[in-house]
Amino acid sequence: VLLQASGGGLVQAGGFLRLSCAASIRTRYITGWFRQAPGKEREFVAATSWAGSWTDYADSVQGRFIISRDNAKNTGYLQMNSLKPEDTAAYYCAESRFYSSSRVDYEYWGQGTQVTVSS
Repeated sequence: VLLQASGGGLVQAGGFLRLSCAASIRTRYITGWFRQAPGKEREFVAATSWAGSWTDYADSVQGRFIISRDNAKNTGYLQMNSLKPEDTAAYYCAESRFYSSSRVDYEYWGQGTQVTVSS
């Protein structure tokens, strides 16, 4: 499975962005988003099941970010609202066979897309 993340950019605090993750083939895997700021470890952001019946969010983004997927388009999304400077990071999409927030369980990864939030 090849994943292509896009949609990053520069936005002011309080603004919003929508990230996309296009998959090369249709799967029934879990889609997850992770982020990595300079000098920090890659951390879990959100994940959703294929049908959307299960979702999980990091506490830091709960209530501000929404994860979804359009299976007809083989594409996952991360709607990011009320962005904060601390959300600045490279964002990565990934897929897993497991309901998990641990990056070690994700076997397919896209390249990062940079999100920069200015104060």
